[in-house]
Amino acid sequence: MSDLLAISGARIFDSRDWHDDAALLIEFGYISGIARASDIPTNAEPVRLDGGMIVPGFIDLQVNGGGGVLLNNDPSIDGIRTICAAHAQFGTTGLLPTLITDTVEVNEAAIAAGKAAAQAHVPGFLGLHLEGPHLAISRKGTHDPALIRAMTDADLARLKSAATDLPNLLCTVAAETVSAQQIEELVKAGAVVSLGHSDASYNEAIAAFDAGATMATHLFNAMSQIGNREPGLVGAVLDRPDIFAGLIADGIHVHVGSIGIALRGKRGDGRIFLVTDAMSQTGTDIQTLTLNGRTITRSDGALRLADGTLAGADLDMIDAVNFMIDTIGLDPGEALRMASLYPAESMNIADAHGTLLKGAVGSFVHLSEERSIRSTWINGVKAFQA
Repeated sequence: MSDLLAISGARIFDSRDWHDDAALLIEFGYISGIARASDIPTNAEPVRLDGGMIVPGFIDLQVNGGGGVLLNNDPSIDGIRTICAAHAQFGTTGLLPTLITDTVEVNEAAIAAGKAAAQAHVPGFLGLHLEGPHLAISRKGTHDPALIRAMTDADLARLKSAATDLPNLLCTVAAETVSAQQIEELVKAGAVVSLGHSDASYNEAIAAFDAGATMATHLFNAMSQIGNREPGLVGAVLDRPDIFAGLIADGIHVHVGSIGIALRGKRGDGRIFLVTDAMSQTGTDIQTLTLNGRTITRSDGALRLADGTLAGADLDMIDAVNFMIDTIGLDPGEALRMASLYPAESMNIADAHGTLLKGAVGSFVHLSEERSIRSTWINGVKAFQA
């Protein structure tokens, strides 16, 4: 068996351009180039696909669970492994398992599990997303208000240590409850800071961005909205050119009109990218699940608490991509970038992820002409076959 694979038989989208009659070359798990069919190296092992498209593997920065596992309920390396495997069948080749607001003990267990997953090179694991507990109760969403609290010196030290030990750490905080100095220290330690579950004013949000926050968590949801005299956090995100923002594109969390406005209004290099905000039901037929002792019900394409509050999303990444193309009317290449290149850029890992350019990891998705998943490859190894 050769260490060089030549994967052909499908159109190739490298994150920028489309290539026809070409082969994706993967050597030792990394992209070594895209060659014309007539120029494939003779020592390459051929892998012939049956039409469709080869596209960069999807990157999901907000994944609460999958495969029957919720990270909050099973903060272990086995839990992380199950979550990553569950999302691979939907084209996700890299993700951040996400811990929703919980106790100090559960946070510590999740960080320890993340370190173990990194050391074990769990396929698809890119790091952790800690969403809370340092949020605004007024925008709590499904987060347990009894567990939301201010960031202490001990919390800050724990997060800074995690940012050093994990491959990537994303922290969602509220701009009005976490200080600029704390944001600065987190960023200096290597964390990416996102604003979310926040009632911050425009000025408070801009101050947090100036302190080093570079992202917003699930745009429009659980944050201050645009008003005529107060643009809020939504307005600050769209107005600030360097800020990225995750978007739950299921037609439930955000109205299609609001999605269109945001895409047209976002200026600068900071992009809007897709997230699933998936819970443990992904890849299963589970109809009910629990979070912090509360029951979440799966019905009509949504997950809700008993009072109707949305609790994560019943969404996978390929469905989000297809929603952006079929419902929003986005160009397929741009929708694919929203699921791969842009989230990678937001985490400063686009040199290795979210693209099929030379030097990146050999993680890609084979889609049919109808954009359904045929197979998913992670680091040059097939992780899922339909």
